[in-house]
Amino acid sequence: MFGDIFNLLGQQGPDAWFQTATQLGLNIARGEDGDPNPQPAQRQRLEELAVLVSRHVDSLFGVSSDASFTGANRSALTVAALTQWKPLIEPLLASTSLIGDSEDPDSTMMNQLAATIGPLFTGFQMGSVAGHFSERAWSLAVLPLPRLDATRLLVVNNLTSFAEAWSLDRDEVYVFALAQEFVAALVLSRPGTGDALRALLIDAVREAGAAQSNLLDRLQTMINPEDVNELMSNPEALLEGIEVPEDSDATRAINAAASVLLAFFDHAALSITESILGPRPLLAEAYARHRLSDARGEDAAAALFGIATQGPHHDAAKKFVNELAEAHGLGVFDALLRVDGLPNTHELDAPEQWYQRVTTSPLA
Repeated sequence: MFGDIFNLLGQQGPDAWFQTATQLGLNIARGEDGDPNPQPAQRQRLEELAVLVSRHVDSLFGVSSDASFTGANRSALTVAALTQWKPLIEPLLASTSLIGDSEDPDSTMMNQLAATIGPLFTGFQMGSVAGHFSERAWSLAVLPLPRLDATRLLVVNNLTSFAEAWSLDRDEVYVFALAQEFVAALVLSRPGTGDALRALLIDAVREAGAAQSNLLDRLQTMINPEDVNELMSNPEALLEGIEVPEDSDATRAINAAASVLLAFFDHAALSITESILGPRPLLAEAYARHRLSDARGEDAAAALFGIATQGPHHDAAKKFVNELAEAHGLGVFDALLRVDGLPNTHELDAPEQWYQRVTTSPLA
């Protein structure tokens, strides 16, 4: 049986785990309605508003960019998410060191099994998360991870569903979502910001992978037929005793940076929306409630990278952004485009310390 499994997976190539993730993610994303494409009229309206939103984003950061974006369905967002996440997840796939006697066929077999099944488990988890992520998410902006490029994508049907569920005008939802994605794409695709986030994610992803490593270790120790039979009859037993990474310096560091980025994306998006359409208190309230009640897919996706989407650090991040925006204007956050612009754990509760550091930085 194991020989057949190894031959099958070997034929799929080294990216079998990612192919599995993609197939599973798309199957979930299609859902019961088949994941229809957005209506042309809705996509056309977004394109019209995108030109105006792009000007405001360029003005905020002092840059020049185009207004291009892709109005797509859930499947497209799933594929985009998997593509962006792949290089961040790959460190989890590093196999553990071989154990036991290399000449022992039982030990060798279980080492092969662990090295084969481990990545597949990661693929299953990643595909499931990506599929459910796209069920309600509007774009990749809700997950502050470094991007490979500045490509912008919006799930139009999810936007219209949100507008209808909360009795909001579609234009205000469209403008807010466009601004949020345009700002996020600009910040997260910058080399400096991306490098800083990747450095933080190395430690956070390593800790998030502790359960995976423990799983592989336990697989490798099952060299007796009785152990294998127990695994086949009760695979859930393999998960007993695996520890979930707890709060640490690494998780606090990535949460401080991620929460401030999210708070800034939302604040900037609302500010741009109000500049174009006037005050929108109902929109702000609806979006806040949406993030609390309808964002399970986003929460699960963040957890893959050791990021917590709820908690005191998010309240601190909102206060951080509000205080600095009121005192110095949103333009101060152009520091987030630099490698030294992300706030650290201590600065999260002391925004003026961050302001002094980034404004006196040699890179400013």
